[in-house]
Amino acid sequence: MPGWMRDDHKALAELANEFFAKECAPNETRWAQQQHVDREIWTKAGELGLLCASIPEEYGGGGGDFGHEAAIVDAQVRALAPSFGGAVHSAIIAHYINAYGTHEQKLKWLPKMASGEVVAAIAMTEPGTGSDLQGIKTTAVKNGDEYVINGSKTFITNGFLCDLVIVAAKTDPDEGAAGVSLIVVENGITKGRKLEKVGQHGQDTCELFFDNVRVPTSNLLGEEGPGFRYLMEQLPQERLIIAVPAVASMEKAVELTIAYAKERTAFGKPILAFQNTRFELAECSTLGTVARTFLDDCVAKHIAGELDITGAAKAKWWLTEQQNIVADRCVQLFGGYGYMAEYPIARIWTDSRIQKIYGGTNEIMKEIIGRTL
Repeated sequence: MPGWMRDDHKALAELANEFFAKECAPNETRWAQQQHVDREIWTKAGELGLLCASIPEEYGGGGGDFGHEAAIVDAQVRALAPSFGGAVHSAIIAHYINAYGTHEQKLKWLPKMASGEVVAAIAMTEPGTGSDLQGIKTTAVKNGDEYVINGSKTFITNGFLCDLVIVAAKTDPDEGAAGVSLIVVENGITKGRKLEKVGQHGQDTCELFFDNVRVPTSNLLGEEGPGFRYLMEQLPQERLIIAVPAVASMEKAVELTIAYAKERTAFGKPILAFQNTRFELAECSTLGTVARTFLDDCVAKHIAGELDITGAAKAKWWLTEQQNIVADRCVQLFGGYGYMAEYPIARIWTDSRIQKIYGGTNEIMKEIIGRTL
């Protein structure tokens, strides 16, 4: 076990793996066709304590640390059940509310998120902004004791099923980044089309529109204005939760490819008997080992409160880059079958590509690092 992993982390990982293997993996093909998971899978996950594992028990969470979130995500990847959006809901969105919400806001929203009664999303990206969050156009104009929100968001994970969404909006458009606020919207969300993606077909992703949506000012998270700073403060955890499945995916890809190479024959012998196959897998296995060591160090630092923005950026870009390298090399060893959607390696390959883009593109990660040199 990694140095940060305790017995309770391990027990949670085992519970999560059983849940994903039994409740999710058999439904992945159907979920890919409907482009979202079944709504009841959220309440099932909540009943088992697989939502908001690192949120304080006072607010309905598991009272754990980031290691518990990492254990759940790792187990999900190993079970070949990628569609459930629990990581965004639990390890990202819930932590905005926990970090910046009032006691009353936490009591209102977090227990329902932990039970799966409420599915949450966060709306940052807009059609014209991408990774440039300072350039968002969505506005929230105060009118008495309400905000009137107008704008559109895209690429929103959990957007189709969400009951609650944290919206990044300009409360003072003249102030640039200093005019961004985070507002929780529960009603009046117009959900656009479910986006047809290259990979992650069962992961619920859609557009959201806000047309004069009225939200009470009591739904403001934190203060008015420092929303961009809040986003920057939470992004290291978001980037680390992207790095966790990157490593698990690498290890799973190697595991599947070794098993296939032992069974698949060419010219009268298993393809693992060919030096090229062994060398390719030796390199992929080594990359996986190095990646796991790097990730575990980052997780341990984050649990201790020592992982900074630069360290998270390094983990996000490098580990997702290696994920794609390993996935591509493993697909090659499967030959034509690696391009068939029925084979898990094909889904790993297509699902991996977006990892280099969301959470801030890898180019942005390098820019963040570069500014500290």
